[in-house]
Amino acid sequence: MIDAVGNPQSILLLGGTSEIGLATVRAFAADRALRVVLAARPGPRLDAARTELERLGCGVETVEFDATKLDTHADVVKQAFAGGDIDVAVVAFGLLGDNERGWTDVEHAVELAQVNYTATVSTGVALAERFREQGHGSIVAISSVAGERARRSNFVYGSTKAGMDAFYTGLTEALREHGVTVTIVRPGFVHSKMTEGMDPAPLATTPQAVADVVVDAVRNRKELVWAPAPMRFVMSALRHVPRPIFRKLPI
Repeated sequence: MIDAVGNPQSILLLGGTSEIGLATVRAFAADRALRVVLAARPGPRLDAARTELERLGCGVETVEFDATKLDTHADVVKQAFAGGDIDVAVVAFGLLGDNERGWTDVEHAVELAQVNYTATVSTGVALAERFREQGHGSIVAISSVAGERARRSNFVYGSTKAGMDAFYTGLTEALREHGVTVTIVRPGFVHSKMTEGMDPAPLATTPQAVADVVVDAVRNRKELVWAPAPMRFVMSALRHVPRPIFRKLPI
């Protein structure tokens, strides 16, 4: 159970090789050894993540997880909880994709929608059931500022994040009465393997900086945060820019 100062004893990372997710686990592990469940596809990246966390003193379990295999998600979550309660579950998997392919290639568009939206809803419902049963804990959904207003440069990805964001916003209200906190995190551009080779946007950040925001949000039971924090005001302004002007902005 999360203690009085917000330190969890156990964490489930759905997207067990996510740079933001692993940075979050490391940030929590700086205060105490944790029980960590990494849910991801087997492979060298997952093995490396497990080894790194074990060196930090964490007890690490791995569960095979494929976001595209929707019918397995309930069992994956069940396995993650088999060893005991989970204090914090981080939903950190997703695909950036190629926007030009996304609106011209049906297969690619469906893949983005299934991974970024449908799979996050599927796992979210399974997590909600488990957290309701245990009556405590925190679910963290890694969303994106891209979901706040569709842009020509990444509207396919943004649309999937908008759907995810809306689902977890509602889940926040549904689980509050059960003693469970849901935190939605909206990062801006993050320097990571996913964005490697891309030109960084203003207020670009890092996985560690996002992780610091996540840790603070969990400890203070915040339900919606931006990373970095000033991104909140940027997006608030952009939401009210008239469309004829918005489409001319270099974003």
